[in-house]
Amino acid sequence: MILKSNNTSFKHKLKKWFFALSLPLAIFAGFSYTPDYFEISKNLDIFNALYRELNTSYVDGTKPGQLMKTGIEAMLQSLDPYTNYYTENDIEDFRIMTTGEYGGIGASVNDINGKIIISDPYEGFTAHKAGLRSGDQIIAINGTNVEGKRTDEIGPLLKGQAGTPLKLKIIKAGQSASTEFDLVREEIKVKAVPYFSILPNGETGYIKLLSFTDNCSGEVKDALLNLKGKGCKNLVLDLRGNLGGLLHEAVNIVNFFIDKGQEVVFTKGKMPDWDKTYLAVNNPIDTQIPLIVLVDENSASASEIVSGALQDLDRAIIIGKRTYGKGLVQQTKDLVYNSKIKITVAKYYIPSGRCVQALDYSNKDEEGRVEKVPDSLITAFKTKGGRIVYDGAGISPDVKTIEESYSNLLISLISKYHIFNYATNYYLAHPKIAPVQEFTLSPAEFDEFAAFLKDKDYGYKTRSEVELLDLKTNAEKEKYFADIKPEYEALATKMNANKKDDLVKHRAEIKKYLEEEIASRYYFQRGRIESSLKNDADLKEALRLIADQNKVKIILTTSDKPVKPFNIKKRF
Repeated sequence: MILKSNNTSFKHKLKKWFFALSLPLAIFAGFSYTPDYFEISKNLDIFNALYRELNTSYVDGTKPGQLMKTGIEAMLQSLDPYTNYYTENDIEDFRIMTTGEYGGIGASVNDINGKIIISDPYEGFTAHKAGLRSGDQIIAINGTNVEGKRTDEIGPLLKGQAGTPLKLKIIKAGQSASTEFDLVREEIKVKAVPYFSILPNGETGYIKLLSFTDNCSGEVKDALLNLKGKGCKNLVLDLRGNLGGLLHEAVNIVNFFIDKGQEVVFTKGKMPDWDKTYLAVNNPIDTQIPLIVLVDENSASASEIVSGALQDLDRAIIIGKRTYGKGLVQQTKDLVYNSKIKITVAKYYIPSGRCVQALDYSNKDEEGRVEKVPDSLITAFKTKGGRIVYDGAGISPDVKTIEESYSNLLISLISKYHIFNYATNYYLAHPKIAPVQEFTLSPAEFDEFAAFLKDKDYGYKTRSEVELLDLKTNAEKEKYFADIKPEYEALATKMNANKKDDLVKHRAEIKKYLEEEIASRYYFQRGRIESSLKNDADLKEALRLIADQNKVKIILTTSDKPVKPFNIKKRF
């Protein structure tokens, strides 16, 4: 079953994501005749006649496959964003999404100023073993020049069956001449758990789970047992930015921390086959270890099953921001000619009985907009211990943390790749750095970064500047601007002067991201994550809570009163 979100986040550098929650059930083979059958049959005849007439008579001719794909996608868009059609050409991307596996060189690439640049080689895979690093430019793949191409055109050239040869022409960062690399594609398995460790307090384990791909629960289990072997007494499971994945993997992970036989989630759909309860079927690993789960607005689907089930069972403290709110279930079905469709077939409900779905796609307005579930329809439920929780809007954390904001300057420095490029220069100038926990940029090195920016374009407009421009536009329309022009220009000049100090004003924020990017050059993805944790406000809140077990007990046993007379339901 598949869950998907259209939400994006700056923290993940504006990358567009989608995600799936897959459920391995037998497919219902029979066809159920309904009162709509005549209407369905009639409209299929109309569609067939229209499609045939278009391809026969349209003046400029048509591309039948593309025309049909456009029609199918437009039809599905009227439902929800998770019901999708996959052509034969899309199947490989679908497999990567659900398994995290593909044949390739093990590196991500970006289009930076018209050049195809390796942004992240994955440690231990082909690109890394061949000596390719972040900042290297790809200029040709198997003899095909790729300069000026988009990244979505590059992926199919780099990917392919494991064991097949690949020739790359590369300009290494800091060099001008190109070098040819003869590589062999291998099966790439992107780690669902790229990092785990004992935190500096010496007794708290930390596990970062990026996705719910196949066997991610095995990776979590291995990490958990490793940490327990090192004396881990508390655990932080980080699901921030985790857009979801396979449902059975979510059930397995919850099972690590609860007794065998407890309900984790149940699904309910239009067809009776989808009314199913999922229990913890294995012996747990540890039902007593104090557990904290970190979530944010990009924690969705399977992430919400894990965090929501552990919250409903009073087994973990949830810290962070309200989660995305996707309680819909998808199933993928095979169609003819090797195509597939992923259909929303049910809703899922966590142990308290609540569904976290935040948007009601069955009730769109005339312009096709979807509204959130109104407060009047929000229902209160009770956890196993009697705490009140709510449906209809994702998982609300037990401890809410402040939304992290980013300066326009930092957004510009990242989006224009100035931080990325400086990190490449730093790597070329410094053969090695201290371990991540000890590494920090000195004041002199930050000043070097400021000097690096002097001839770079990183222009941006502050909110104040935008509002000032709006004032000018409106004043000109209303014929007032001539009277206020001197004051306007003085204010604009003063604003611009203050803006020059933004590098100093936002120094701490920029330095943090510089250190993360630089750490990734030496220690790859695990280095980036470890560096980010040094100044992680949510993690600091988790460690404060771990140090105060009395507060943990209060949170897990306090039954708050509803803020308004909601209908309260209880399943225990």
